Amino acid sequence: MCAEHRTNSPDTTTVPGRLRSPGPRSPAEVREAVRHALEEDVRRSGGRDGTGDAVAVGDALLVASELTTNAMLHGGGVTEFEVMLVDREIRLSVSDHSRELPTPAEHPDEPGSMRIGGHGWPIICRLARDITIAELRAGGKCITAVVPLSPH
Repeated sequence: MCAEHRTNSPDTTTVPGRLRSPGPRSPAEVREAVRHALEEDVRRSGGRDGTGDAVAVGDALLVASELTTNAMLHGGGVTEFEVMLVDREIRLSVSDHSRELPTPAEHPDEPGSMRIGGHGWPIICRLARDITIAELRAGGKCITAVVPLSPH
């Protein structure tokens, strides 16, 4: 596991810059929600700051996609998705049915060989500035990853 900590379920309320929805049907829906949140942020700011560095936006889209894919493949499905922009960072939260913590897949093959699957969690750990895992009162977990929107 990468640097992270587990907390109790946070009390979330609706605030400006936050888009919260029930579980998406695909990673593409999550990427679209992230793009929409970024576009709304540009509209609110009058286009002053833009959406951030293109590479950083790509990183945020990849993290959102990987969190969603992992919840669908390993967490029993996505129960809720939330994206929030705060101070040049994007906070992505994905909830699922499982309390099991994510772990990188271990491949006993030759070092350096490329295998399909098992790369999502290490990608998330590499691109996110901060990761939190919260146990949900109703069961399952919520993983929140914070990705900076300015160059690394």
